[in-house]
Amino acid sequence: MQAWHTLSANNTLKELETDPKKGLSGKQVKHKHRKFGKNTLVEKSKKKPLYILFDQFKETMVIVLLLAAFVTIFLIGEILEGSVILVIVLLNAVLGFWQEFQAEEAMAALKKLAVPRVRVKRDGRVQELQARNLVPGDVVLLEAGNLVPGDARLISSVNLRVQESTLTGEAEPVEKDAQSIQEEDAALANRINMVYMGTVVTYGRGEAVITETGMSTQLGQIAGMLQSVGDDKTLLQKRLAQLGRILAWAAGALILAVAGISWLQGMRDLNLIFMTGVSMAVAAVPEGLPAVVTIALALGARRMLKKKALIRKLVAVETLGSVTVICSDKTGTLTQNKMRVTQLVFDGTIYPINDLSKTKLNKPLNLLLTCASLCNDAVAARKKGAPAIGDPTETALVEAAAEFDLLKNNLEKISPRSGEVPFDSVRKRMTTVHTFPKSGPLTFLKQTAGKKSHVALVKGAVDGLLSISDRVLTSKGIQKLTPALKKNILKQNDKMASQAVRVLGYACKPTDTANPHGHTDIEKKLIFIGLTGMVDPVRPEAIAAIATCQKAGIRTVMITGDHPITAQSIADQLGMGGNGKVHTGKDLEKMNNRQLKKAVRQVSIYARVSPEHKMRLVDALQANGQTVSMTGDGVNDAPALKSADIGVSMGITGTDVAKGASDMVLLDDNFATIVSAVREGRTIYDNIRKFLKYILTGNVGEIIVMLAGPFLGMPLALFPIQILWINLVTDGVPGIALGYEEAESDTMARPPYKTSESMFARGVGRQILWIGTLVAAVSLMIGGLFKNQGQVWQTMVFTTLTLSQLQFALSSRSSRSPLFGKGFFNNKIMIMTIAGTLLLQVSLLYIPFLQKIFRTMPLSFSQLGVCFAGSMIVLFAAELEKWILRQRAGKV
Repeated sequence: MQAWHTLSANNTLKELETDPKKGLSGKQVKHKHRKFGKNTLVEKSKKKPLYILFDQFKETMVIVLLLAAFVTIFLIGEILEGSVILVIVLLNAVLGFWQEFQAEEAMAALKKLAVPRVRVKRDGRVQELQARNLVPGDVVLLEAGNLVPGDARLISSVNLRVQESTLTGEAEPVEKDAQSIQEEDAALANRINMVYMGTVVTYGRGEAVITETGMSTQLGQIAGMLQSVGDDKTLLQKRLAQLGRILAWAAGALILAVAGISWLQGMRDLNLIFMTGVSMAVAAVPEGLPAVVTIALALGARRMLKKKALIRKLVAVETLGSVTVICSDKTGTLTQNKMRVTQLVFDGTIYPINDLSKTKLNKPLNLLLTCASLCNDAVAARKKGAPAIGDPTETALVEAAAEFDLLKNNLEKISPRSGEVPFDSVRKRMTTVHTFPKSGPLTFLKQTAGKKSHVALVKGAVDGLLSISDRVLTSKGIQKLTPALKKNILKQNDKMASQAVRVLGYACKPTDTANPHGHTDIEKKLIFIGLTGMVDPVRPEAIAAIATCQKAGIRTVMITGDHPITAQSIADQLGMGGNGKVHTGKDLEKMNNRQLKKAVRQVSIYARVSPEHKMRLVDALQANGQTVSMTGDGVNDAPALKSADIGVSMGITGTDVAKGASDMVLLDDNFATIVSAVREGRTIYDNIRKFLKYILTGNVGEIIVMLAGPFLGMPLALFPIQILWINLVTDGVPGIALGYEEAESDTMARPPYKTSESMFARGVGRQILWIGTLVAAVSLMIGGLFKNQGQVWQTMVFTTLTLSQLQFALSSRSSRSPLFGKGFFNNKIMIMTIAGTLLLQVSLLYIPFLQKIFRTMPLSFSQLGVCFAGSMIVLFAAELEKWILRQRAGKV
């Protein structure tokens, strides 16, 4: 691609074979349309709804459940139970399909940015046409309010400023200069002789020649990156897929094991052998898992919505809990994206605005703010506290003055503007002339005014103002501007600039000229007044949020298009840590992937970066095994948002493109909301693991009972219908209630779990096995004790298994806290489901038609008491293990 910013305007016109006065001819336009096509963003073909639906049934767990449903209905003959499994699978598929089908398209939002109408020179006259019909070489006219229709090299500009924050991350509109020529490797934000598609002209006017259209523009390259990023599976999806494969192998092994044991015992009824084996396989599959996962994610998404976090992709909820690095844009994310005056400087002394807010200003500071408000083109609000309208820098000055009751409207009434010399990028200042008032802060200049009727107020770059000033206002009055005083003022300016403060200087002088047509005399021999410093302030809540992230083992990385000094200053204010080193886009371009992978382990601040750089940084972090969240609000953030494990966009200041590419939208643009979302994500994953531990413990107990029973003289200890009852009702209903559990006390005081760990890590697999074995041992022991009392022993095994699971459900509510230590009644749904399931289990024992369906017999009070006492052993054992773990943790 041609580096247009390195060419002069004339050379660019020659290269594009166009005339700056006449534009392209109709013949040239036709030829270029054939060569370059329409000035639109090309969208890759969408996934057909049928394929989206088919994808929902490709997961291993879903296939296993479908097989279980088929076997249950057509081989075991239990239509009701099989239908329940099918309903769970279909519900899960419908939810997944609807989410993917309804997701907003990032490309559609990008295309909205590319279809304005534009004024263009063609065939020697100015025409108005749709931006889609532009071609390279078209000469377009730009003015305030225009959306830039394509990438273009400026031919001429008059006070032109363009808001590029959505593309570069710059908080303020950028001053453009058609005469400037940039180095080839200049960052996008530094190419002040170029304008780019999708950005907005906020001030001034200009002419530009289109250099790139459609997918060749910077916006088009972002669109291409968005389409090239695949939709990878989330960590939860990967872990569930791994679990599904394990369970599928386990189910197959169980069928073979049961068949072999039965054959060795002399059983020759192949139909019964097969039915028993299939029942065991069904017992191994947690049918309720997809439902529990979906419900847990939906509940989490609902809780997040109450905290102003909108989840666009349900599976992304859990991914938040695994995040190890949050890559955040600066402007509008960590900062407020609103310039604010923070300090006034007079006679070498800095006056922080906050410290002055409740005090009366002295006369020089009143004069300084009056000058800032009057030498200003922002439209002031009519009352104190309301926002002004206009350029962000100018509105900040007007609002700062208004804080001290220096309302611009009031000031203009007593000292109306009579003339002006507009700002331009060469002088880097503006001048307004006002009638000398009879009252107000400007009367402070009366001592030098004599009979002069007007006062000139000048605002601009400090060094430029000092070069045209010969006097300075000090605490001792107006004095000669000596080299020593000038040096001190410049030193103060440099110090503030090094702290990422935007500095403006102010000067004035009484004059008889009411309406200057030039600035030859009006901008000479000025009285220098002082300085104002302003910043895009950090979000106060972001400071606390980053501190919480650090405590939770989550690293925060700033990736911005802004200046390195600004980025470092903001990072210091936020307490982001790091080694104080900043990498720029130029630095990144010099690194290969191996070098970048090493660099991202140490550096946490990246400035002057492009969209491609952001994607490389995310990829490099992921290559280091990190789970990455990217936070941003601009068009330039969209590819990285989509590439990251979870993309988080801003709901208020965020562009539609960013929202469309993200997994989560912060409705309040509050960085602190991410911390709440991470906490929720960790809680959800913990609750899913609790359910898995709980339900598989019961399944292991059932399997051991079925495998060991025959060796103890207990053939067919559980009937298939009883196994399905335990899996779908006794396990499933309390399991769903585990999804309502509150966060553990240490949820945000521990590092994230490793992405490589399985669902059985950190003792879950061990607990499943030993508690499951204990459940089976207790059940078989009780069955053996009552074996001589007829078929009642099978009902007692069934009841003991059920009650043991309900007891274990209570213990599973927390991984460490004791049963009554977390708040026993915090999860009322769990208490109700336990009570309800217990009532249903008792109904199976004593209601005749249910006895017939579930092949149970009524138990005496003493027999039921034995089953309950046996189940208490399981609860005691689980609570004892937690006590031991707490003791070990305390010693460590």
